[in-house]
Amino acid sequence: MPLSLPKIQRPDFQLHSVLQQHLDNLTKPPRSLGRLEEFAREFGLMRGSMDLNLRKRVIFTFAADHGISRSGVSAYPREVTAQMVFNFLRGGAAINVLCRHYGIQNLVVDVGVDYEFPDLPGLVSKKIRRGTENFADRPAMTEEEAIEAIQVGMACAEGYDLIGTGDMGIGNTTSSSAILAVLAGLPVEDVVGRGTGIDDQRLRHKTNVVRDALERREPDPQNALDVLAKIGGLEISAIAGLILGAAARRIPVVVDGFISGAGAMIATKLAPESRAYLFFSHLSRERGHRRMMEFFDARPILDLDMCLGEGTGAAIAIDIITASVRLYQEMATFESASVSRT
Repeated sequence: MPLSLPKIQRPDFQLHSVLQQHLDNLTKPPRSLGRLEEFAREFGLMRGSMDLNLRKRVIFTFAADHGISRSGVSAYPREVTAQMVFNFLRGGAAINVLCRHYGIQNLVVDVGVDYEFPDLPGLVSKKIRRGTENFADRPAMTEEEAIEAIQVGMACAEGYDLIGTGDMGIGNTTSSSAILAVLAGLPVEDVVGRGTGIDDQRLRHKTNVVRDALERREPDPQNALDVLAKIGGLEISAIAGLILGAAARRIPVVVDGFISGAGAMIATKLAPESRAYLFFSHLSRERGHRRMMEFFDARPILDLDMCLGEGTGAAIAIDIITASVRLYQEMATFESASVSRT
């Protein structure tokens, strides 16, 4: 099953000056709203319009298990993935609290949890398989499974004005570290972090697991699909697909943290044009995330010392972007308010 990539249109950067001109005509000194003006301008470029409507906002939290968790790389057992999905559905997780606070829709998508959930309200069931293989021993999945998960993400990206990414999956910082090391050409020691809060001894073990696995799997850095299938995850695949599907529809995507960043790396390797539709929500405390931001040449919106995942950083950043768009739309101009410029 070949991967069919959607057609992604590059933004018309001539719109940049038109958007900035409107911002400069608002009742304030020029550029005095700082990065809020940047966010409004970038949102308009992505949407391809001066009319910055922002009504439907959503965060997709993709959940999947990782076979690499069986190699002792996490502080938590594999079962926590399914337990946290139930917590999401009950509204008890951090992402639920933030989405309620900001009025953002949150959808939980099971793309590969090692548990058979009943039909539950709020759960979108798109399971490809019950978790990946342990990529320390064999490829994480087939290319066909990776493509199927990408297609799940692409299908989600419709009918929204702004989309955030989120994740849940024990072991997923290990896969994300491996992806970063391969695609950015970085030493494993520079990118493997503490994930769920592991101690020094387990961090050394996790680093060795990733190094040895990369030597065995030999993922091709010039082939993002090969990298994804050999060392990736189903939720990472779905995040990559969400970005590709959203970019094809000119819908901005707010990338959460380290795991979502790995999905964004895959997406932009598959379709470089998708980079123009990304906001990066925050700088994660996870060791490799700063190097990931260097890969994207990105300046995150926030730095709150967070490393939770779920879409929590994206939720906060979405609200900031929303505020910037409302300022653009609702502030009076000098002319409409009869305010003198001099």
